[in-house]
Amino acid sequence: MARAAVSLLRFFPAGAAALGALLCGAGLWAAELRVGLLDVPVGGLPAGFRPALTGQGAPGDWQVISAEIPTLLPPLNPEARPPQGPAIAQLSRDATDERFPLLVYEPEVFTDFTLRVKLKLVAGDFEQMAGIAFRLQDPENYYVVRASAKGNTFRFYRVHRGQRGPVIGPEMDIAAGVWHDLEIECEGNRIRIRFDGREALPELTDPTFREGRIALWTKSDSVSYFADLRITYRPRTTLAEDLVAGALARYDRLLGLRISAATADRQDLHVVASHDEKEIGAPGTEAEQRAIAENQPLVAKAGGEMIVCLPLRDRNGDPIAAVRIVMKSFPGQTEQNAVGRATPVIRMMQPRVLSLEALTQ
Repeated sequence: MARAAVSLLRFFPAGAAALGALLCGAGLWAAELRVGLLDVPVGGLPAGFRPALTGQGAPGDWQVISAEIPTLLPPLNPEARPPQGPAIAQLSRDATDERFPLLVYEPEVFTDFTLRVKLKLVAGDFEQMAGIAFRLQDPENYYVVRASAKGNTFRFYRVHRGQRGPVIGPEMDIAAGVWHDLEIECEGNRIRIRFDGREALPELTDPTFREGRIALWTKSDSVSYFADLRITYRPRTTLAEDLVAGALARYDRLLGLRISAATADRQDLHVVASHDEKEIGAPGTEAEQRAIAENQPLVAKAGGEMIVCLPLRDRNGDPIAAVRIVMKSFPGQTEQNAVGRATPVIRMMQPRVLSLEALTQ
């Protein structure tokens, strides 16, 4: 995953999107994506976005345009027009009824996140809709929340295998030709949605999609604009990374901790998770290889430290990875005692490990 410094600019001046760096503390949503459009020519598309279509009809005509976009601060002159800025627009007027143009952000799959975006319902003879598809698996499977100026409705529903699920949401006045603020928060199977600063729906619970991509969404002949798309999210981690982080948080006696395994794209034993990110990808040691091959712990002493390598087993009891634990030694420390001190770490990890794929992907 690419990581870069967090910017506080309204739009990133370089490229189509930028990813925020880790901020601090385990368990925080620690990355931010803001779609940057200033360097995208009018008529172009920001990098990382791909048009798609649910249903029938012509593909969407997605492109960057120049539009009046209100700033966060109120203007000094109330009569002044909002400044011009870049926005992403869907301009096709194909009126096919079951036609849902999407613009998918491809580089990132999101699990837990908070998304904020401005949207504007501009035109449409049959429909004037705009929304966000999220936890998108493909154009046939996702959640969507959308606003309609023609019907004055605000709706959430699930698209599963191309079929629309139960529609949830109220009737409300939704003006065309003005910018609206939409916020979506997903955490686990809980979904919260705000529209123009207020709770538009009660908290929703749906377990169908645990993660997925984000897409801009419209319907039929709707001409819609989107601007200032921001996503704060928890970067995806592997189970191996979660296990290392959890053990380090629980056992302060650990001086070092890492998991080594083979993976689908690299068959040799190598470090897949570690307290030290610089170790990621390094070859596994002979002791780690033996711990897996012999399915038993190995202990070594180096200076004032005890190093214990233990096998990590899948649900069938087969060793699939090695956990290397470094602890401070003490006078009279024995190998048996060192294994005893390291065993609770493995016991904490083991119940969550079902397979090598689940551990490393």
